Amino acid sequence: MKTIRKNLLVALLAGASAFTGLVQAQDFKIGIVNTDRILRDSNVAKAAQAKLESEFLKREKDLNEAISSFKASAEKFERDAPTLAETQRVAKQKQLIEQDRDLKRRQREFQEDLGARKNEENQMLFEKAGRAVKQVAESEKYDLVLQDAAYFNPKHDITEKVIKALNASVGK
Repeated sequence: MKTIRKNLLVALLAGASAFTGLVQAQDFKIGIVNTDRILRDSNVAKAAQAKLESEFLKREKDLNEAISSFKASAEKFERDAPTLAETQRVAKQKQLIEQDRDLKRRQREFQEDLGARKNEENQMLFEKAGRAVKQVAESEKYDLVLQDAAYFNPKHDITEKVIKALNASVGK
């Protein structure tokens, strides 16, 4: 008889615990944030992109002009090489090799500098977005906010709210 009571008590406690878990789960508020949309659609991201473009536009244009000039010189050399004297051909070939090496170095430096600046701007954006997520989560009493879930019900998507909060914080 004692074991039946004990088993009944354990079953009741387990059922009550499960019921309490269900009640708590219903009160648990989850939000999901899509960082790609924040990086693409927020005013802060657009401003950062415009800043980078203006900062690197002249340098990119100069580099593209140098590449076009090199290609034209290389094509001219290919056409003229058979008629050039051996010493002129070798000298022009060395000059083109140096130009090519210089262009590759400049391209690499450009890509490295651009990448570093993008990382800096993205880091600042992530910090601002993190503050906006926290602001939305606290003001709307979310218990958990996840980033970039593989699947989620769209009713949990708070990305638009975060973008609005982020855009509003820019004006301050």
